[in-house]
Amino acid sequence: MDIQIGVVTHYYDKIGVAVVEVMNQSLKVGDHVKISGHDKEFNQEVVSLQVEHARVPEVEAGESCGIKVDQKVSPGDVLYLLTKK
Repeated sequence: MDIQIGVVTHYYDKIGVAVVEVMNQSLKVGDHVKISGHDKEFNQEVVSLQVEHARVPEVEAGESCGIKVDQKVSPGDVLYLLTKK
């Protein structure tokens, strides 16, 4: 079961970083996520989280963070935490 955890608010194309508003629970480096948008969907591991340009191991619900993404994303795309079945 996938848990909706956040939404993309901005994407920096040149550096491949999405700004995500984390909503429901914390997000950690090493978590596996699915990013789902209007025209594509992909899975990846969270390898880097940043808050105010500083690397952090975890982001709490209610915070915004930068996440290095493998593919282009768009504002409004939804971030899901992948859980084991």
